[in-house]
Amino acid sequence: MNKIILIISSILVITGCSAKYPNRIPVGQTFPSISGTSLAGRDVSIPEEFGGKQTILLLGYVQDAQFDIDRWLIGMDQTKVQTNIYEIPAIQGFWPGLFKDRIDEGMRGGIPEELWKIVITVYEDGSLVQQFTGNGNPRNARVMVLDEQGMILFFHDRGFSVAALNQLRSHLKSNSSKKISDGN
Repeated sequence: MNKIILIISSILVITGCSAKYPNRIPVGQTFPSISGTSLAGRDVSIPEEFGGKQTILLLGYVQDAQFDIDRWLIGMDQTKVQTNIYEIPAIQGFWPGLFKDRIDEGMRGGIPEELWKIVITVYEDGSLVQQFTGNGNPRNARVMVLDEQGMILFFHDRGFSVAALNQLRSHLKSNSSKKISDGN
């Protein structure tokens, strides 16, 4: 009897750790206030960290999203995107939270140290972020542009493509032009 209770409890804990949320497009909404820790070890409040600057976030919910994130990073580098970019692994669940130090150490092993400050891992608020954007097709990065107040101006969650990169770049360009014409 005790074994059955232990097995059922274990199954509930494991399956209860990864809630599924329907995908949604949060353009026009303010990004939720969350906290995380950069791989450099600094506690970070998002979006407050971005100091009133337009910012690109690359959100990943599972390790397999790194491939998509890397393609976005390469594309933005090759096209000389000048906006600040942050990679946000937002991981939900009890077990990842329990092993966050090990997970972060594994990430540090695969990322050059000079980039640790722009990779901010989010564990406690991971489910909040995933609920905000949805986590269907978790291998796809969630790419978003935040304005100076943290409002989402651009969102894409269907995987990297040159067309999507061009839409992001065009959006950045038009938003920049708008500031100039507004006198800001």
